[in-house]
Amino acid sequence: MRHYDLTPLYRSTVGFDKLFSMLDSVTGPENGVPSYPPYNIERLAENSYRISMAVAGFTEKDLSIEVKENSLKVTGEKVIEESEKEKDYLHRGIASRAFERQFQLADYMQVEGASMEHGLLHIDLKREIPEAMKPRQISIRSTGNPDDPAVIEGSKH
Repeated sequence: MRHYDLTPLYRSTVGFDKLFSMLDSVTGPENGVPSYPPYNIERLAENSYRISMAVAGFTEKDLSIEVKENSLKVTGEKVIEESEKEKDYLHRGIASRAFERQFQLADYMQVEGASMEHGLLHIDLKREIPEAMKPRQISIRSTGNPDDPAVIEGSKH
């Protein structure tokens, strides 16, 4: 992974220190972030996202998805059945080791649901900004000067 220098952004932003520290730690070459299981993050629409994780060999009962504050945690722990213990593998390339993957969610990000399809766990997210936080237009009214002829004429009608 490439290392990006975010220093120019520090000069033009205020209050994003935590975000930049997170980005620095993630993009650093010696970050030690686990690479299992692999995942994709895609934007489906302006405020709609999907995280897809490759969880081949896991079932729905082996996986857990938890949302707490602005953190999404996905854990997987395969329960080894007796029939699985008896198998004598010559090569075992499909990983089924336990994992925990955490994602930091932006404000107002909600998990809409999760589904499994062809060995992929899909987690759908949507940003729902409260109505009070959305931008709105403020009308400007003219108080006018009472001695202004236009205001006097306008008030007669």
